[in-house]
Amino acid sequence: MRLLPGFLPLDKSPKTPTLNLPPPETRPQTPTLTLAAAAEMVSGSGICTRRVVVDARHHMLGRLASILAKELLNGQRVVVVRCEEICLSGGLVRQKMKFLRFLRKRMNTKPSHGPIHFRAPAKILWRTIRGMIPHKTKRGAAALARLKAYEGVPPPYDKTKRMVIPDALKVLRLQAGHKYCLLGRLSKEVGWSHYDIIRELEDKRKQRSQVAYERRKQLARLRMKAEKAAEEKLGSQLNILAPLKY
Repeated sequence: MRLLPGFLPLDKSPKTPTLNLPPPETRPQTPTLTLAAAAEMVSGSGICTRRVVVDARHHMLGRLASILAKELLNGQRVVVVRCEEICLSGGLVRQKMKFLRFLRKRMNTKPSHGPIHFRAPAKILWRTIRGMIPHKTKRGAAALARLKAYEGVPPPYDKTKRMVIPDALKVLRLQAGHKYCLLGRLSKEVGWSHYDIIRELEDKRKQRSQVAYERRKQLARLRMKAEKAAEEKLGSQLNILAPLKY
């Protein structure tokens, strides 16, 4: 008997196994995943659903970049501020000599083809993290797109909570007395022209923050004074409100 490709004779066809399933009303129902449960799963996995703002002041460049690279690959969105105050181990002269040797690496016939030598501290951090990520793949490109880096603290991040990374802090990772230099100072030495402008803007931001902090303290004192006066007026009624935790 001649058969068409892909077909079996009727007498040799495999029999379909039968499954003894319980009635539909007795089967266990599949739980539905709500948005709240999904948010808990994300937070439980160590990934914050919101963008995390990291204050890079006095963090070591390599350690900071390696930790951020891993978090970006895991799906975390990160904003890094104050990149000009990142630390590098070794004195300024030593780091400047290393960077000048790096500037000499270029295409002989057309230097604009690469490599590109960034001078801004935020771009130097970005390039360092890029070297720790497979950025030519879709996964790496998506991870790198989750990163934002700035010099200073631009709005709206000046009014958000900023985090530090203890495993990358200079005071915890660099030996006491060891020479170090700031990335902003190095960038100024090799051609970055906005060092003084960033310092001036940072001074203005710190003054505004100090004024806002003093105002918050004054409002807190007035609130405590008003609460104390209200408690004195209530008198014996506080005993009634105490069990209700009012």
